[in-house]
Amino acid sequence: MTNSDSKQIDHVVAEMRKEEQTRQAGYREQALKLFPHVCGRCTREFEGKKLRELTVHHRDHDHDNNPPDGSNWELLCLYCHDHEHTRGVQEQRSAEAPSERQNRPSLAHSPFAALGDRFKKTK
Repeated sequence: MTNSDSKQIDHVVAEMRKEEQTRQAGYREQALKLFPHVCGRCTREFEGKKLRELTVHHRDHDHDNNPPDGSNWELLCLYCHDHEHTRGVQEQRSAEAPSERQNRPSLAHSPFAALGDRFKKTK
């Protein structure tokens, strides 16, 4: 890859990131105007500097689905938003038998755990 190619790729990536930030800022500002500044799960109220801890959750998990009436959004604090996105994983694990859980990677899965073994095999 030439230096020119690398610069072009960097430019495209920077533009994509800028567009994503603009899109997110747009629907976040819209949601903050539509809804009270309260977490939809834990009901904590947010104001001032703490308002940045309030996030927009897409109910259908599609970040491109942003109806102007806000029907696909709910305001969640950082903690409740994180919990919302891990809830399905937790429910799935609870429903599995213990033997099934052992065969699947966990949230603490380390992709580099067996890296040393792979290097030993290639020598």
